Amino acid sequence: MQMEELIQLTIDGVSVEVPAGTTVLEAAKKAGINIPTLCYLKDINQIGACRLCVVDTGARSLQAACVLPVSKGMVVKTNTPAIREARKVNLELLLSNHNKKCLSCVRNQNCELQKLCLDLGVEDGDRFAGSMNKYDVDDLSMSIVRDNNKCVLCRRCVAACNKTQAVGVIGPVNRGFNTAIESPWGMPLAGMACINCGQCIAACPTGALHEKDSTKEVWDLLADPKKHVVVQPAPAVRAALGEEFGMPMGTLVTGKMAAALRRLGFDRVFDTDWAADLTIMEEANELVDRLRNGGVLPMITSCSPGWIKFCEHYYSDFIPNLSTCKSPHEMEGAMIKSYYAERAGIDPKDIAVVSVMPCTAKKFEAKRPELSNAGLQDVDVVITTRELARMIKEAGIDFVNLPDEDFDPLMGESTGAGVIFGATGGVMEAALRTAYELVTGKELEQVDFNTVRGVEGVKEASIQVGDITVNVAVAHGTANAAKLLDSIRRGEKQYHFIEIMGCPGGCVTGGGQPIVSAPKRMECDPREIRAAALYREDAGKPLRKSHQNPEIQALYDEFLGRPNSHKAHQLLHTTYMARPKYSR
Repeated sequence: MQMEELIQLTIDGVSVEVPAGTTVLEAAKKAGINIPTLCYLKDINQIGACRLCVVDTGARSLQAACVLPVSKGMVVKTNTPAIREARKVNLELLLSNHNKKCLSCVRNQNCELQKLCLDLGVEDGDRFAGSMNKYDVDDLSMSIVRDNNKCVLCRRCVAACNKTQAVGVIGPVNRGFNTAIESPWGMPLAGMACINCGQCIAACPTGALHEKDSTKEVWDLLADPKKHVVVQPAPAVRAALGEEFGMPMGTLVTGKMAAALRRLGFDRVFDTDWAADLTIMEEANELVDRLRNGGVLPMITSCSPGWIKFCEHYYSDFIPNLSTCKSPHEMEGAMIKSYYAERAGIDPKDIAVVSVMPCTAKKFEAKRPELSNAGLQDVDVVITTRELARMIKEAGIDFVNLPDEDFDPLMGESTGAGVIFGATGGVMEAALRTAYELVTGKELEQVDFNTVRGVEGVKEASIQVGDITVNVAVAHGTANAAKLLDSIRRGEKQYHFIEIMGCPGGCVTGGGQPIVSAPKRMECDPREIRAAALYREDAGKPLRKSHQNPEIQALYDEFLGRPNSHKAHQLLHTTYMARPKYSR
């Protein structure tokens, strides 16, 4: 086994030893020295564009630490008068063409540009005042708002869209002072093959990109005495919401979240985890039917609206492979306006369903006309984890000190299988737990399928389900999905069942989750930490298989009959369509 080459260097008088290929930025971090960055985003964007990370290595000019590899005997200075002045000048030049209305910005107090100004002592943003570019705000998308007046040209959003997602609907245009991040031909995102995933938002250091705010719509519904307003939060929300209130990453806040939603004034607080269990009942039975009766294989999960839209735009030949199941929150919306409405004696027209999602693509999904019944959309409004946090703060609720409360019965009980939907590989694992017992009629004692867990881009496994060997694959982030699907197209891979999540890491790092700054991403992996929280909740559940959920059993006994019944198909299943890449 070949030994890893180690490089010794000195940074601000501190001797550091790091592997060859390490950047000066990473080496400094190891030495306990934080070099400021703006355009840098670990594993996504390393281009040395903002010049805030400049250091002195004895070269003729200052160099960008984020793209500078270490060399043997290198002596690096990160804190000289010249360096501090260069950083200030670079920052002030960025500010000279930046909309500085911070108080009205959605990223106020959570803005990397703002923090850099505080850290570097930049108090006057008008030192280089002059001409400023003025852009129209692109707010035509159902999910994402683009405001180039706040853009700092870091290109982190471009890298996320191109590298992480393989979508590429935004990029730099023009040169010099007129450089801007735009879509082709200056078209709005709504006219592009944007999948609404929001990974551009998660990458943005400022308020140049943010979700379309739906909180006013929710407040209006809550204030309307004629509306019976029901809320449902997704599995991944409970693993991240606490971060918005200063709690450590990975803190589970399930009970506090239910309590907060009740105090906001919702008439019923249900749980999308319940519908995740319902999704498994439908999807696992659909998979077994395809395996036994020669259906289209591989069957691909359909829970992620970002992935679905990606498939419709870029891989429409795989539409027959998609499970016909609606996503969990859409299933729950359909059940709220039928099953619950019937039990509660409420006219479905008087019910409003609000989904709290980790995902900006859910906003687009909720408006799809095929996700409706009897002229009513399954879900009326979608808000993100961040939007819920803003509502809680606006209402003056002391979230951290709330008591833990349970969800309301009928649609509030869930199994561990429903919880892990929020992590990449979770849908696959949940489906296998149920599919095994459907096929074999035997109890599955070992319910943890570790082979489909983790953050590897594409995971493969062969699972023995009775006398059937089921070849499965899991991909997260649509760039990884594209690689997987291309290998199937070429005939290199053959599978029976595939899980694809549009966002890297799955829903735990969806485009609507709390923003994690670039410096924080250098210290930890939010995908792993938040997913671990969901697996902890799964392990602590008394029931860990979807078909064991007594509320789901009652739903079939009292209302749907059986999984994949005619009534179930009418309410819980949907269709998809091939979409053009561009539309005017």
